[in-house]
Amino acid sequence: MKAKLLLVEDEEGLVLTLNDLLVSEGYEVACERDGISGERRAIEEPFDLMLLDLNLPGKNGFDILKDIRARSSSLPVLILTARSATADKVVGLRLGADDYLGKPFDSLELLARIEALLRRSGHQKIAGTVTLGDIVIDLARASISKAGQAVQLTAQEWRLLSYLIAHPGETVPRERLLEDVWRYATDISSRTVDVHIASLRQKLEANPASPVFLLTVRGLGYRLELAEKN
Repeated sequence: MKAKLLLVEDEEGLVLTLNDLLVSEGYEVACERDGISGERRAIEEPFDLMLLDLNLPGKNGFDILKDIRARSSSLPVLILTARSATADKVVGLRLGADDYLGKPFDSLELLARIEALLRRSGHQKIAGTVTLGDIVIDLARASISKAGQAVQLTAQEWRLLSYLIAHPGETVPRERLLEDVWRYATDISSRTVDVHIASLRQKLEANPASPVFLLTVRGLGYRLELAEKN
């Protein structure tokens, strides 16, 4: 299945160049040239990845990113911008960007980063809806319900859950989750994965103390079972 990309960029020449490049690589591409239209499109339509400029008419990329993440969207976002200051990169990443590429950039590097983000988000493995008992997860819309009631997840909880869904039945080490979901170096010791898993269990499991979907594999990591074990 083709990955669907949203390009939000106001520089017409770059839009045409990137559109031709991405289409030639087999991607489906939608383009918007102002921030307001770009944000609306990102919210209303399902995309696999967003390429976002910062200096946009109507609404800047930082504000777009902040509002998208406030909706608990797990849409991967790659910032493309002429701003190369470290402070801008830090702000973008803290607001929830998944990667950052300064202009001008090499086409091959851009393609490699897009492929890495799609791989990380599990695009090639999952699509549509996943059901866990009475839990229904709409991966395209990043929405979730339990027994018919909406469940609100944070953006990071969405990223973690989506990653585990992309690797069903696989025991994923905590270090790999830190590296792929949080993008921390593997030598950093952190309990953040445990805290987020515990939060997901509270929101999704019938009995968080005895989970049937989000399982701990002692000494190894975590595993998501797509079917309840009898």
